Amino acid sequence: MTTPTAQMSPSDDRGFFGHPRGLSVLFFSEMWERFSFYGMRALLVLYMVNQLGYSEDERAYPVYGAYGALVYFFPVIGGWVANRWLGYRNSILLGGALMAMGHFAMAIESTIGFYGALGLLCIGNGMFKPNISSTVGRLYREGDHRRDRGFTIFYMGINMGAFAAPLICGPLGERIDWSYGFGLAGVGMVIGLIWFARGQKHLGNHAKPDDPETLYRPVLGGINRLHIISAIAFLAAPLASLALFYHDVAEKLILGISVVVLVVLINLAIRQDRIGRMRLIALMMLMVFHIMFWAGFEQAGSSFNIMTDRHMDRTIFGTEIPASIFQSVNPLFIIIFAPMFSWLWGFLDARKREPSVPVKFALGVLQLALGFFVLVWGIGTANSAGMVALVFMILTYLFHTTGEVCISPVGLSAVTKLAPKKWVGFCMGSWFLTISLAHTIAAKIASRTGGDGDALVGLQAVQEYASVFTGVAWFLVAAGVVLLALSPTIKKLMQGAE
Repeated sequence: MTTPTAQMSPSDDRGFFGHPRGLSVLFFSEMWERFSFYGMRALLVLYMVNQLGYSEDERAYPVYGAYGALVYFFPVIGGWVANRWLGYRNSILLGGALMAMGHFAMAIESTIGFYGALGLLCIGNGMFKPNISSTVGRLYREGDHRRDRGFTIFYMGINMGAFAAPLICGPLGERIDWSYGFGLAGVGMVIGLIWFARGQKHLGNHAKPDDPETLYRPVLGGINRLHIISAIAFLAAPLASLALFYHDVAEKLILGISVVVLVVLINLAIRQDRIGRMRLIALMMLMVFHIMFWAGFEQAGSSFNIMTDRHMDRTIFGTEIPASIFQSVNPLFIIIFAPMFSWLWGFLDARKREPSVPVKFALGVLQLALGFFVLVWGIGTANSAGMVALVFMILTYLFHTTGEVCISPVGLSAVTKLAPKKWVGFCMGSWFLTISLAHTIAAKIASRTGGDGDALVGLQAVQEYASVFTGVAWFLVAAGVVLLALSPTIKKLMQGAE
């Protein structure tokens, strides 16, 4: 059977800023999906603490961490299902529909509605996220140097949605009604689905299932495998909801599945030829540092969000700005810096001086550490009430953003280059699983900022943040130095995939 990649060669397609026209479809689809995701995320911890009355360290942070972990856990399954049966297009449409339902369910103010909505979002993201990223990789032929820059452009689309969402959904939820903020996030998801469905002609065969005959063949009356998988995905949402309610279960599930996935990846590497095996080893080494980066970075939606709400002077020109709006700072910096970095990598590549993937990762980890040091410095200037100048949080987001640009789009591109072609979806899901593990670690870090459940206030409370963040910063410095030392080895293992 001819694979979708072989049926259509996009190497001469430069209809979207020098890139394949299909990138524009995926760019705007992901932009609206991320609008919905980050619109909800900007409100989630604030909603649990200020509306549901959850304590930060005992309930809000653990539930947020479990949600983030499951959101990035299910892409492992979603990527495998897409590779095995559904194809990327069907998986993206199914996942988007489930997420739209989840966002609208968040507008129902009840405990059952809250956890049911989170369950739908976890399953939906699992079907959507790895497969739209994998489709981007299919637009480029192996060895096409536009691939890294294409992923950086795609990543900018992600952050255009992430930037707009807190500015609109945040104040709508915090100042008017929580359900309005969550509901608007659902509208964004619907727009993304419509855009993707209408843009199929520009994707050619890249997102179609490899074996449509088997997928659509009836297996029971008029019911085919697509119907069965869709029903299973919907029925899995209540199980995800229970895991979130009993958040310790989610953590154990993630750890257990991570071990299984590691065994599968090792077995997959053993079954490859020498080059394929070395590339998978390189990918697994990058995964370790990917976990470390996101465990620090994901303080943004939890401890940073609460710290901004309680310990940052948010008064600008006499008006207090809602804390949720500052979730837009990171994506704004992405929009500003992603094109610069894309140009920089191209400029250096033309002169044969572009840093290798592991060096870019190391630079990202070190910049993340620098951001934490800046925030600790700012906390040292806090007044007697424990209030910190807002500029320090802005600078922290700046360094975390430049670190993110060195890691996230580069990492997505690396997966599509290092994974065996038939296993790209699974490997992309495994890549997102590392973010899932990072969320479980991030939740534990965030919980430490609450003083182990003590009711800390004022200067004492903000100093607790400084103590935790100092430890995180030094750990990241050590990780970055180790990765720099390992970078020549990892580059050699990549076997020219760059």
